[in-house]
Amino acid sequence: MIQSHRDLLVWQKAMDLVVSCYEITEQFPDSERFGITSQMRRASSSIPANIAEGKARGTTKSFLNFLAIADGSLAELDTHLEIAVRLNLMTREHQLTLQTRMDEIGRMLTGLRRSLKLKLK
Repeated sequence: MIQSHRDLLVWQKAMDLVVSCYEITEQFPDSERFGITSQMRRASSSIPANIAEGKARGTTKSFLNFLAIADGSLAELDTHLEIAVRLNLMTREHQLTLQTRMDEIGRMLTGLRRSLKLKLK
C-alpha cells in the first residue's frame, strides 16, 4: 500500500536521476555553474519534488496537476541535455544513458496519471 511519495517507484527512480545529473554536471566547467549546470540540476530535482508535493496535497486532482508539472520538468531536462551535448559538455553516450532513465520515468508518470484519471470518473 502506498502511504507516502517515498513508496512510489516513479519517485525513487526520479531521485536516482537527480543523483546522476548531479554527478554528470560535477564534470562541467566552473563557468557553467550558474548556466546549464544549474538548469539541469533544478529541472531534475523538480521531477521528484513535484511528485512528492502532489502526493502530499491529498486530492487526486491536485496530484494529477503536480504530475503534469513533473512531466514538464522531464521535458525541460531533455532539452538541457541536448544543449549540453551540442556544447560538448557531455557525451552523447551519457545523454542516451540518462534518456533511457527519463523515458522510463515518463512512461511511469503517464501510467500513474492514467490510473488517477480513472479514479476521477
